[in-house]
Amino acid sequence: MASLSVTVITHNEAHNMEACLRSVSFADQVVVLDSGSTDNTVQIARSLGAEVSVSPDWQGFGIQKNRALALATSDWVLSLDADERVTPELQLEILACLRAPAFDVYAFPRLSSYCGQYMRHSGWYPDRVTRLFRRTAARFSEDLVHEKVLAQGPVGQLRSELLHESFRNFEAVLDKANRYSTAGAQSLLGKGKTASVGKAIGHGLWAFIRTYFLRLGFLDGRMGLVLAISNAEGTYYRYLKLWLLQQGAKGAPAGR
Repeated sequence: MASLSVTVITHNEAHNMEACLRSVSFADQVVVLDSGSTDNTVQIARSLGAEVSVSPDWQGFGIQKNRALALATSDWVLSLDADERVTPELQLEILACLRAPAFDVYAFPRLSSYCGQYMRHSGWYPDRVTRLFRRTAARFSEDLVHEKVLAQGPVGQLRSELLHESFRNFEAVLDKANRYSTAGAQSLLGKGKTASVGKAIGHGLWAFIRTYFLRLGFLDGRMGLVLAISNAEGTYYRYLKLWLLQQGAKGAPAGR
């Protein structure tokens, strides 16, 4: 059977490390690339047998994941985020792929939680993510956020779910909305995109309609409504921050 490396990039993920790494105890190698945590992330990862490196010069998720990929030595790589867990069913499917692969790259569904509730609508499911690949067959795009696996061939599909403990509480929702909207605005600016206050409002409204109505968020109950509103806010912030960056680039006060 082919060997497997698991790669995880981290920053202050002490609360997630044990559950994440124990879910991949079947791997031949576990690589953790930390970006300068101030909690016990590094110590916990090392205590669980991970090979830990530190790369504090953060340049975005895509670049950091490629750095972690460069540290992997096995035939295959499974890339995880610290808040993700491999289920026993997914483990069996992964091992079957390592024994007799039909593809060089695989995707599988991800089931994500939002403030304690797993969301099966709202555009959050099945949320198929491409994470398992032959080490020489793929790499990550170098996007600041929302990086993608760039595969050289067709992508096989597994059936079992990856669990994603994405937001433990609403404080985590607000924190991620702030960080990701900033990174998203910077990425859009680098691509030459433009925005205005009106566009920011319009994009935010469309994000709510898409999440709650078109993607059946109302079937997720009250939490589906909460998610749709927070999606709208995050989108609005991203485009508003882009507009503010444009104003700063022009050297004009944002209020003009």
